[in-house]
Parts: sequence; structure tokens; C-alpha cells
Amino acid sequence: MNMWTVAAIWMALAALSAVIAIRIKMPAALAEIIVGMLAGNFIMLHTNAWIDFVAGFGSILLTFLAGAEIDPAVLRKQLVPSTVLGAASFLAPFLAAMGYALFIAHWSAPAAKIAGLAMSTTSVAVVYAVMVESGLAGREFGQLILAACFFTDLGTVAALGLLFANYNIWLALLIAGIVGGMIVMPKLLPAVVERTRKYVSEPGLRILFAVIFVLAALATYAKSEGVLPAYFLGIACAGFLFTYPDVKRRLQTMTMALLAPFYFIKAGTYISFSAAAGSVWLIVVLFFVKIVAKIAAVLPIARYGFRYSRENAAYLTLLMATGLTFGTISSLYGLTHHYINQTQYTALVTVVILTAVVPTLVAQTLFKPAEEPEEMEAEVP
Repeated sequence: MNMWTVAAIWMALAALSAVIAIRIKMPAALAEIIVGMLAGNFIMLHTNAWIDFVAGFGSILLTFLAGAEIDPAVLRKQLVPSTVLGAASFLAPFLAAMGYALFIAHWSAPAAKIAGLAMSTTSVAVVYAVMVESGLAGREFGQLILAACFFTDLGTVAALGLLFANYNIWLALLIAGIVGGMIVMPKLLPAVVERTRKYVSEPGLRILFAVIFVLAALATYAKSEGVLPAYFLGIACAGFLFTYPDVKRRLQTMTMALLAPFYFIKAGTYISFSAAAGSVWLIVVLFFVKIVAKIAAVLPIARYGFRYSRENAAYLTLLMATGLTFGTISSLYGLTHHYINQTQYTALVTVVILTAVVPTLVAQTLFKPAEEPEEMEAEVP
């Protein structure tokens, strides 16, 4: 099969995923994973070298955009509650899932770490869509939820790098590259964009892509993942992208229309129905391990530490129990680096997909805030 036939099949599946997502009002990423899962099992869809590159670039740009999603002013204003809630949301399911995988399911130590990371995440993409659709994105409560989810995923990304990196000269160069990029790029990009914004060649974005590739290469040499430096670079460039929404919009369009579908469809192709059928019990247990750990850690802090009403605390907790992008990235990282096997990957990604849907539906159905929540006390409980 020639390259263009393969490309046509993958883009047709991407277009189908977008139509399905719009029709049934679900995140496009979730539809792409499901379509990839069906294609992988029924038409034996497989990847190749160039698809792997496009998918990898898509995951890196998704991570960059996720880091740039939160307004820096909001982060500063909500720093205390968002970090406390985000830390609890990351640590509890990470330790619970890792402990279950290691001591009860008897996975290897690296596999147990991957399980903990995959279960620790939230989904900024899902939460952001819900905030916009429900009208909470511009309100204090919605901004708090987004900021707390940001810190949860920051813990996941940082832990992924720390747990699996090689502590050598390459790691030192990676850290230096991340710090340098976070200092230089927010100053360089506005100057380049201002001088070249009339040109369709987009020199500013080309410079950004070059820096992302360099940092991804350093991360690979350090036995880490390219999403790690991309996330930190996105955090640093958040102010730039808020100042230039047209640049952000073009970057989002390119990523979501062309690159990200390859990543999520590829992730879905790794899910085997036969493996899932043999892992139903594991899937059920991991799902409840994550949900129970999130509720046990986040709900008391939101309810009694920051004094939110029962409904608002439950709503915040359920949205922080969602997972999609970083759960999939962590699982796929474990599979491609041979830390987990096909069965373990299928169980983890299936749970990630379930947590993208079930907590969101429960939150929107039973606990959706009807009015502006009470102001939160800015102190650590």
C-alpha cells in the first residue's frame, strides 16, 4: 500500500471522528481513540515510520498547548488553592494505583509506576470544553478548576521525567535547555511575530518548532519524553499566546486538524478487544482505584478546607477525576519503551477513556453549579 493511500485512510478516519464528536457532543480526542480502536481491531490498521513522527509531533504540540492554556494571571491569583488541590489530585491516585499494581497485581516496578502515572492525571482538554460549554470558564470557580487540573498534570509530566530519566550529562543538558527555553522564548517570539506577522511563512512558529525539536531530542537522549520540555515551554509561552490569540488559534488549528488525530487514532490502534475481554476485572478495579482515590483526596479539601458547598465540592472533584491526554501519553510511553505489555496498556487506556466520560457525565448531570460559588478562602487548610 503506497504512502498516499495510507494517508487517505488515516485522514478519512480523522474526519469521521470529528463528525461523530460534533454529532454526539463529545471531545474529538475521545472519538479519535474509539475510531482508532475499532479500526485497529476490525480493519487491522497499523502505523509506520512517518505516522509515528506525525503522531509524536502531535502529542508534543498538544502538551505545549495544554501548558499554555491557563492564564498566568489566574495562576497567580489561585496559586494556593490550585496547588493544594492539584497536589492532592495527583498524589493520591498515583500512590494508590502504583501500590495496587505493585503489591496486589504483582506488576514490575516500572510497570507499576506507569500505572500510577496513567491514573494520576486529569484532562485539561475535557475540563476546558466543559467549562466553556457550561459558562464557567470566565468565572472564579471555573478558573480554579482549570488551574488545579493544570497543577495535577504538571505533577504527572514532572514525575514521568523524574522516574524514567537517566541521571547523566544528557539530563543536565535537558534541564539547561528547558530553563533556557523558558527564559528566551517568551521574549524572542513576540519580537519575531511583530516584525514578520504579514508573512505567511510564519518565521515565529518555525523558530518555536525548531526549539521544540531540539528539546525533544535532548529529552530522547536523556531517556525521557519530548512532552516534558514541551509542557514547561508552553507554561512559559502562555502570556505570549494570550497576547497574540491569532497565533494561538493558528497553532491550535494546525495541531487539532492535522497532527493530533494521528496521535489519538494511533493510541486507539494499540487497544486489543481480546486483551480487554481478558482484563475486565483489572479494568474495573483500576477505574475504582482512581475514582475513589481522587474523591478521598480532593473532596475533603474542597468541602472543609476551602469551604465549598457539597454540590460545588463534588463537581470540582469529579471534573478533576477525568483523564484523557496525559493518561494516554503515559500509557503509550510505557508500551513503546517496553515497561508494560499489550494487556496492561489496554487496561490502562480503557480506564483512561472511561474516566474521560463517566465522571464528566455525573458532574454535569447531578452537581452542575447553578450560580457563582462562594468566594474561597485563600489559605492552606
